[in-house]
Amino acid sequence: MADSGTTMAPRKLRVKQIYTYPIKSLRGISLSSMPATYMGFPHDRRFMLFNVAQRKNMAVAHFTEMCLFTTAFSPNGEVIVTYTKDHVFDHPDRKVGPELLPVPLSPETAGLAEVEVTMHYSPCIGYDMGEEYNRWFSERFGYEVKLLYIGGNRRKVLGNMPPKAAAQERTGAVASANAGANSWLGSITSTATSLARAITGAGDSDTDKEDQYEGIDEGISFADVAPYLVISTKSWENAQRRLPADEEMDISKFRPNIIVEGADEDFEEDYWAEILIGDAGDGDESRRAKIVLTQNCARCNSLNVDYATGKVGEGESGKILKKLQSDRRVDPGAKWSPVFGRYGFLARVPEGKSAAEIKVGDEVTIVRRNSERTRFVWPNLST
Repeated sequence: MADSGTTMAPRKLRVKQIYTYPIKSLRGISLSSMPATYMGFPHDRRFMLFNVAQRKNMAVAHFTEMCLFTTAFSPNGEVIVTYTKDHVFDHPDRKVGPELLPVPLSPETAGLAEVEVTMHYSPCIGYDMGEEYNRWFSERFGYEVKLLYIGGNRRKVLGNMPPKAAAQERTGAVASANAGANSWLGSITSTATSLARAITGAGDSDTDKEDQYEGIDEGISFADVAPYLVISTKSWENAQRRLPADEEMDISKFRPNIIVEGADEDFEEDYWAEILIGDAGDGDESRRAKIVLTQNCARCNSLNVDYATGKVGEGESGKILKKLQSDRRVDPGAKWSPVFGRYGFLARVPEGKSAAEIKVGDEVTIVRRNSERTRFVWPNLST
């Protein structure tokens, strides 16, 4: 036993993994480093799939077979899509070829047909990538699908998710009536760095410099509601303990952008308000990325999907959403959904500076904590 004069060494939180997901709901890409931009990590969810018959954007919670497609960056400025089966989904007698699909990361949009898309009440225009890409996906899904690209378009961040709304709520500026609002159930590195500089080069005139939350809202891509999602390995271990020893909960099912290791307690990120990522050894704060965490992430059926079959898992892992519901329904703004992780925004990048690089192994410092969990609310959509 240590004597009373012994001081415990401070814990070290560090970045365990980082992910970007070029095509929404397909398997993501884990890299050792990526520049942080106001729109998220470079190329994150700039593409999405669209079900033509249903006129609906596709997400793995509803189209579980999307998890059978993997993505990887190529040295030629493309994302390479691979389908992990040799047949049309759920039709083993209908074979498909092993061809990979290269998709340019920054395609020219002139001449592409436009498609109106609304995700979580936030509309935007997507560009139809055309017959070559649509046919490749349609052959494997077994129904007509379009690949859409967001280009220079943006979706609006809604509710109390934006940093400014969170800052106003923190200081009591949000009217209490809002509490009744509707709730929400190589060359690649070079390309990413240049994109980061373009995105973070200008300030946000709508952001009050006196706001307690410094995050910048420049809109979102096809990500659900915010540019970043942060989770901890400690919380993932809690989820894993709910399963038999022979069933593993793939941490990427939580669709994180930043995974933090070293937390002391399960789900302590529920209370994180601001984190600073990067080692401070040289004292240059511009080399560290501040992420402002504004709201909880309410979870859905995507956690139950078996990545091997493209269907809801048949074992206990196929019931993980229900298992988490037993004690993780902690946000009254999404009272039927378990909370796992926090949504966030990049804080302002100093003028004239490039976006900070976030690297695996970077130290993570908790700059601000909330005294209680935040409550996620939408605006009154009937007005």
